[in-house]
Amino acid sequence: MQSRRTTIALALCCTLGFTIFWPILGVIVGKIAGYIGDGNVQAIAQLMAWSAGIFILRGLVQFGQDVLMAKAALGVAFDLRTRVYAHLQTLGATYFAKAKTGDLAYRLTEDVDRVGEAINKIFHQFVPSVLQLIVVLGYMVWLNWQLTVATFAIAPVIALSIGWFGERLMGYSRRSQERISDLASFVTEMLGAIRIVQSFAAEDYALQRFSTEADRARQIKFLTAKTQALQFVVVGFLEAMGVLLLFFLGGWQISQGNLTGSGFASYVAGIAMLIDPIALVSSNYNEFKQSEASIDRLFELLAIPPDIVESPQAIAISHTKGHVTYHNVSLTYPDSDEPALNQISLDIPASTTIAFVGSSGAGKSSLVHLLLRFFDPQQGKIAIDGRDVRDFTLASLRHQIGIVPQDTILLTGTIAENIAFGQMSYDRDQVITAAKIANAHQFIEQFPQGYETWVGERGVNLSGGQRQRIAIARAVLHNPRILILDEATSALDSESEALVQQALDRIMEDRTVLIVAHRLATIRRADRILVMERGRIIESGTHDTLLAAGQRYAAFHAQQFS
Repeated sequence: MQSRRTTIALALCCTLGFTIFWPILGVIVGKIAGYIGDGNVQAIAQLMAWSAGIFILRGLVQFGQDVLMAKAALGVAFDLRTRVYAHLQTLGATYFAKAKTGDLAYRLTEDVDRVGEAINKIFHQFVPSVLQLIVVLGYMVWLNWQLTVATFAIAPVIALSIGWFGERLMGYSRRSQERISDLASFVTEMLGAIRIVQSFAAEDYALQRFSTEADRARQIKFLTAKTQALQFVVVGFLEAMGVLLLFFLGGWQISQGNLTGSGFASYVAGIAMLIDPIALVSSNYNEFKQSEASIDRLFELLAIPPDIVESPQAIAISHTKGHVTYHNVSLTYPDSDEPALNQISLDIPASTTIAFVGSSGAGKSSLVHLLLRFFDPQQGKIAIDGRDVRDFTLASLRHQIGIVPQDTILLTGTIAENIAFGQMSYDRDQVITAAKIANAHQFIEQFPQGYETWVGERGVNLSGGQRQRIAIARAVLHNPRILILDEATSALDSESEALVQQALDRIMEDRTVLIVAHRLATIRRADRILVMERGRIIESGTHDTLLAAGQRYAAFHAQQFS
């Protein structure tokens, strides 16, 4: 909001100018009514000319008010949306493991838009309406204060009814937004798994669940609409009673000689000028209460503290040799009583390849994810070249580490953009070189658009092997000193695995490599293999020495190659 102060100040100046014209128009209406009674056509024509000029000036300041207010409101919404998205990127894997993607998308889009619309209406409608009410009421008090006090005796009742309905609408709005978020989450989940739905002929099941979620959203929306409809009836009735009271009291004042006919015409013109502002204040109040629920939902996100906090004294690391050490590291996830890692100490010299094997849940991925600071251990420390990774800025630390995951994520965009992911600008020749190293260039060139081929959401129009080779090209272009291969070939067929393994062998040269693997054939040439179980390292050695030891690794090997 602070960055938009100048725009808001200019818009408010236009609003004040726009408001000042209302009592002037009221005076003109009263004079015209008097001249009509006298049959003074010349005077009426002069006032009409003045009125035209006033309307032109009023239109100019109204245009300035509307444009500047829209600019300010959209700017505030943009700032809020950017702030929330930036904050989400600081949250850790623990939060996103529980969060619903559809709900987060709804908050970043619909909730922010609703707040932006509320801000726009505050400055575009609410503030001008309140100012208009104040100015016109002052003019009416000046005309006849007794009539004004009597007429607006009903105002507190109207205000109380608006407030009562507004509180109800805020509660309904929060429930409505939660149900729409649930619906958005369901749609995101089901459409992302559409092949599973179709494979199991579960379309009717998915449609039934969708209908249930949609109906829950419909019911609360309908309840909101009924409440608003009832409010319009109640407030409209009270306003009508006020107008009837006005005419009764006006007639009585004229009969007593306290008010002239032209004065009453000016007074009625003032009342007419209040109808729209009162209606706008009433409807805006309802919308503000509903947007209050959106504001609460957005600030709920902003209040979530990041799992990983960068030290104010953190330094940027520009180069590393790749020597990694784990010192007595222990990690327990928040929703678990069992430690994922238990007092792990490990030294990985630069330019060596270390492989981690073990059953699911043994702690292999947790160990490598700590290096990227997706989590911080409760005990111990991880160091690169002898310095605690917490001493480095997160961005510079992660620039030194590349990862090729099992579940390759490609984003909507071209193949070239996916290879160069994270770079604002890139050299096309470097992208092609990276693709060649990753054994991806040949299949990319077979597409009609080559590197400009559009990749669908999550890369669903590419095979698993093609997606994996693009991920390897991405890591090559990143040029990290430390490389993490998190089960990079476990989901591939034999032909794709061979091509991917060739690419991996190329990029592993002269780098520190940490491999998480289930398929032992991919790690035979590792400098050291670590067998993990229940968060501990239970065996360490080369492929040959571990086979000769005849313990856990040998058992894994026998299972896979029997």
